[in-house]
Formats: sequence, C-alpha cells, structure tokens
Amino acid sequence: MMKDNLKQLDDAYKIIKNNKLISIDEKKNEIEILKHPKRLVRVYLPIEMDSGVIKIFEGYRVQYNDARGPFKGGLRYHWEVDEDEVTSLAFWMTIKCAVADIPMGGGKGGIIVNPKELSKKELEKLTRAFARALAPVVGPLTDVPAPDVYTTPEMMSWFKDEYSRVVGKETPAVITGKPLEDGGSKGRDKATGLGAVYTLETYLEKTNQLDKELTIAVQGFGNAGLHFAELAPKNCKVVAVSDSKGAIYNPTGLNIQELIKHKESVLSVVDFPGSKNISNEDLLALEVDILVPAALNSVITEKNWENVKAKTILEIANGPISLPESEKLYKKGIVIIPDVLTNSGGVIVSYFEWDQNIKNESWELEEVNKKLKEKIVAGFTSLWDYSQKYNLDLRTAAYVLAVARVLEAEQKRSPLPRG
Repeated sequence: MMKDNLKQLDDAYKIIKNNKLISIDEKKNEIEILKHPKRLVRVYLPIEMDSGVIKIFEGYRVQYNDARGPFKGGLRYHWEVDEDEVTSLAFWMTIKCAVADIPMGGGKGGIIVNPKELSKKELEKLTRAFARALAPVVGPLTDVPAPDVYTTPEMMSWFKDEYSRVVGKETPAVITGKPLEDGGSKGRDKATGLGAVYTLETYLEKTNQLDKELTIAVQGFGNAGLHFAELAPKNCKVVAVSDSKGAIYNPTGLNIQELIKHKESVLSVVDFPGSKNISNEDLLALEVDILVPAALNSVITEKNWENVKAKTILEIANGPISLPESEKLYKKGIVIIPDVLTNSGGVIVSYFEWDQNIKNESWELEEVNKKLKEKIVAGFTSLWDYSQKYNLDLRTAAYVLAVARVLEAEQKRSPLPRG
C-alpha cells in the first residue's frame, strides 16, 4: 500500500517543484519528511478472557504527520491489521485532512483481533487496555482517534472513559465518533454519504450537468453507500446497487426507501421486487453515467478495468481503484473523483465533534450540515482549479494540493536544533 502512496507523493512533489507552487529548499530535502511516519507505537495488551485464560493482543498506533494539527484517524479491530496497512492509512489520513483543509494531521491505529470472536465484556476490556496503553501519546491536542473497521461509538465511549480516568479529568475531545449523549456530534451517522453527495453536486455544477437526468450504480450498500443513494442529487437516478451477497438492476430506477426496508428485512438487496439480480462484476460494467464504488478497496483492477463504461467514477470507498488502472481510466476519458475528498465527510464531522468538545458546545444538525457542505465545496473547488490550471486528473490534483499544504505547514515549524 505504501508503495502507491509514495509514488503519488513523488509525482505531486515534482509538479509542486516544477510549477513553483510553494518555496522549495532542495538542501532541506523536505519531501523526505512525508515519506516516513513521525512515530509508530506498538503495544501488547494482556486480556483475561471470559474463560479465565490470559490472551495477548498486538496493537498499533501510527502518528504520521502533525504539521497542520493533532494526528487524526480511526482505530480498527481486524484480523489482518498490520504495520504496513496502518502506516499507509495514516499517510492517507494526512492527505485527506489537508485536502479537506481541517487543522488536523494524519494517524491510524488498530488491533489484530477478530472482534466477532469476543464477547462484549472482552471487547470492553480490550478497548480500555488500548486506551491505557495509548494514553501517553494521545490527547485532545496531540492525537485524536475515531472509529473505523469493526469499532463502534460505544467503544469510543469506553476509550474516552478510560483515558479520562488515566489523566484524572473528563476529556471528551480525546476521541471522536462517540454516541450523541456522550459528546458525539449530530450528523456524524450520515456524514460520509452526505459529503459524497455534496462532492458530486459540486462536480455536476462545475460541468453544467445539474439539469441532466443521470444514472448511478452504487457498488456497496453499507452505511456510506446507503446514505449516498438515499440522498443522491435530484437529477440522479440510482439504477443499480450491490452488497456482499449480490447486486440488483432496474434501468428505470430503484425506490431507495423501499430497498432500505427490503434489506433490513432479508439482510440483502438481492431479490428486490421489480429489479433484476446481477453480479457485482456486472454492476461495475453497466453503462451508467456515474459509478460509485462504496465498499472495498481494489475492486477495479487490471482484471476488469476495461469493462468499466461509466463516464464518471465517484470513489466513496478507500482506494477502490488500483493506481495503474486509475491512470488508464483517466486516459480513457473517465473522470475519477478521488476518495480523499469524496469520503472526507466523516473526518470533517469528526473534526466538528472535536471542535464542539473543545469549546463545550453542541451544534444543531442544520449547522453541522451547512459547515460540512462549505468544506466539501471549497475542497472540490480547489481540486478543480488545480486540475484545470495544471492539466491534472483530480486525484493528482488532490495530492498536489495536500502535499503543498503539509509542506507549507512543515516550513512554518521551528527549525531543528543544530548539535
């Protein structure tokens, strides 16, 4: 994963340097700072299981860059968590926060565990142990974690409670993604999907397509994909969606509210009345205006990229297109609106939660959504302007913008002492 990140980093740096977007001192070799995380914390957590057996769990917290503000990024509980994955995601969060222009850096954490195999009591013990182990290196002005894969708002409350116990005072701003009644923010549940809608609307406005009837296929009907489909722009018709069990298609459009009820009832979108069952691969190859990968990473690869017929791809999932294929699709004339902006609604509203906690405030939903839209529109406009001015695809424009912002922040830091 880091290999692709570093290539995008080098490509962005060359464009920044060649176009003199910021002042560069070659002797300082500033780009090297962004090729390595600032800190990697590895912890080993002994947990007494319900059986009485002590089991040791390994966890990580990678603090990649904090030039623009406290490290920010989720905590995932997954059996495939490893150092490379967490480091790559922490780098990606650095880029994401810079693109969204929020005063946060990039971090990520995780524990190697299958949470489905643990009881609720065991999960609470594990989360509280993780909070104690990370307490020396996290905090409201240092590093602010959040939920991620297989972690929940309740777990964030356990983390906050244990950290507060360690430091001796109630500290809600140490972590975001908490339940509303425990310092969470209104609007967080739909923030990723709604942010993607705002991103698409801004793109359609820039390209004069707001008055055209457009078709959309959504690959992945989980939290983000569902809310995106539910809130999609008025001129857009969702004609296909999928989940892990299969996909459905109706060229005249799907009734999303009825589909949500169907999925709640049978736990899948498959066999939805009035639609045709198709495969996930069939969905990716549909002749639609907009394809929305909203599930897993690397769903469009060297094996299937040539089948993609959509005019625009809106990336809600993290890294749904492998890097070489992303470049091929761009050359083919397909516009890719990158994940680092499209799915940034979650981290933007997480930042809002942190801000509310710091100020001891609670914003109404309308204010949260208004501020979210402002951030997304400003972010997309910056990407669009860079892409037009320097003849770049939107992904490269995003990295150029983010890397320039982070390097500028690094330049403003106090110089290292000379020994």
